[in-house]
Amino acid sequence: MKSLSWLITGLFLYGIAVAMLVKGSLGLAPWNALASGLVEITGVSFGAMTSLIGLAVLLLWIPLRQKPGIGTVLNVVLVGASAELGLRVLSQPTDLLAQVALFSTGLLLLAAATGIYIAPGLGPGPRDGLMTGLHERTGAPVWLCRGGVEITVLAIGWLLGGLVGVGTVAEALLIGPMVHRTLPFFRAAYAGRPVIADAAEAETRAGA
Repeated sequence: MKSLSWLITGLFLYGIAVAMLVKGSLGLAPWNALASGLVEITGVSFGAMTSLIGLAVLLLWIPLRQKPGIGTVLNVVLVGASAELGLRVLSQPTDLLAQVALFSTGLLLLAAATGIYIAPGLGPGPRDGLMTGLHERTGAPVWLCRGGVEITVLAIGWLLGGLVGVGTVAEALLIGPMVHRTLPFFRAAYAGRPVIADAAEAETRAGA
């Protein structure tokens, strides 16, 4: 029950964070920028394209020896629903300062939500599973895996004509280091161990 509550809470907050980033209007997140670029080429709806990208990413799990779990399934179901709720509830900022504040808060929430829903070990979402799979198979730091994937996706999305802005670049550069902190932090908290400020040490103790 504890693990499921952590999972659902994390996924719900993840969707709210996505809505905050969208409402911030400073540029789409890398994966969404990729989706928007593919939409321009194919004419497929944005929602359908997002799902198709998720399925394609799952295929990349095979060589990384990642296995989907209930978290993977609920990711598809809950994140989109909570994001839609957030988009309906949140107001659109009318000035740049408010946009920056909303975007920054959304980015912090996104990093925290990622750590919360992955901590129980019930299976990451397609995109985060790619990050953790690369980390486990290559031994590279989480921040490097996440940052490398986000920057690559961003570049492809931009080349395809996706909606890219300063916020897109900020997320691509910052989300990796932020998750590098939040993931071991929430893994330790979930396991009932003392939360260690040093992310590298916490990650090692958490067996990440």
